[in-house]
Amino acid sequence: MSAHEVPRRSVPNDRYLTIEQLRTLIGDGEIDTVVLAFTDMQGRLQGKRLHAAYFLDVALQSGTEGCNYLLAVDIEMNTVAGYTMSSWERGYGDMEFLPDFATLRRLTHLPATAMVQCDLVWLDHTPVVQSPRTILQTQLDRLTERGLAAFAGTELEFIAFDNSYEDAHDLRWRGLTPVNQYNVDYSLLGTSRVEPLLRDIRNHSYAAGMDVEGAKGECNFGQHEIGFLYADALTTADNHSVYKTQAKEIAAAHGKAITFLAKYNEREGNSCHIHLSLRGTDGALTFWQDDGRSATYDHFIAGILATMDEFTLLYAPNINSYKRFADGSFAPTTVAWGLDNRTCAVRLVGKGPSARLENRLPGADVNPYLAIAAMIAGGLHGIDRELELQDELTGNAYTSTHPRVPRTLQIAREGFAGSAIARAAFGDDVVAHYTNMADVEIAAFDAAVTDWELARGFERM
Repeated sequence: MSAHEVPRRSVPNDRYLTIEQLRTLIGDGEIDTVVLAFTDMQGRLQGKRLHAAYFLDVALQSGTEGCNYLLAVDIEMNTVAGYTMSSWERGYGDMEFLPDFATLRRLTHLPATAMVQCDLVWLDHTPVVQSPRTILQTQLDRLTERGLAAFAGTELEFIAFDNSYEDAHDLRWRGLTPVNQYNVDYSLLGTSRVEPLLRDIRNHSYAAGMDVEGAKGECNFGQHEIGFLYADALTTADNHSVYKTQAKEIAAAHGKAITFLAKYNEREGNSCHIHLSLRGTDGALTFWQDDGRSATYDHFIAGILATMDEFTLLYAPNINSYKRFADGSFAPTTVAWGLDNRTCAVRLVGKGPSARLENRLPGADVNPYLAIAAMIAGGLHGIDRELELQDELTGNAYTSTHPRVPRTLQIAREGFAGSAIARAAFGDDVVAHYTNMADVEIAAFDAAVTDWELARGFERM
């Protein structure tokens, strides 16, 4: 047995595969393709499709590599300047895909296919510290050192269209037909119209090892959400990335398109609320004692609020992300917390074993590894310094005098780049890497001429 075959953590449930089960499925001809995948800076699954026999005979023992430019490109896969780990000057060398076999699963929406998610390491087997999965694992290790473990759930919204992705491209992503023509928030009639798609996504997600809760309509036309049970933070981030790619692939098979863009139009944006709680590594409650919140919980919340300005880049990584932050939109504009208050950036829900905080800042375009890592790093900042929790905001946070969340990517970039807390938690290499990612996106947007500019000024200026 190769060292690659030893899982570094337990398999979440029996719908995941063991190596021996995979061998049997391949031998019986039920699996002929193994996908090696990792999550890139933009939160996308990237990787290779390997023939199953090659995977067993070669890759399982010797591993496989990919170009390190995969963590140094923009969203259109253009090589860009400013990344110290990967450049023309460094020759664009390789990094190794290191499978985590606790993520091995079948993808039933694709013929005879299994997938394993990977960490990224250099050829000398040292971690690629800029990799999102490594960034999250580093924060989880910091929790473990304190006898703590993180559990999380992500709530992803999307808008579905009756157009294919190819048609959407040809229409320049405008004038598309949403699968619903009115607000279907909690509407059973509205969701039944798109139930063939939603059902396929739910069932294939369950078969891939995810614990599916259900589906519901949302407010924007054609907007829906499929919910999943919480899990340990790394499993949640892994599943988030698989679900997002899988949902797009299933939609394409239905001749439809879905978007996780944070703000597709002037109506409600697509959010990704992140629920997070801590337990002791022995399972003990840490956020609750007797009949109320623990001091640890309050310090953790205080730390997330104290770092929200400096860490917003990891919650809202794109130009478009900031279009969500509008008063009265159910997306937060105020750095404050409240009990079951959806106008605040941080909403506290549950009590006892279910006590958790909900970060309402991220949109559906978020990279889950980076956002959860930021929440843990911020919370640990609060715990380590025993930060005092400010008073609860009651009423309408949109009209309060509390500090506002950053309103542009440029402001968020400056906060992250200048953050001593970020450098202490993530390291200078990570801060420089993701600051450059923001610089690349800002420069690309500043060079673009938008539809708004043409419509507003072509004739009238």
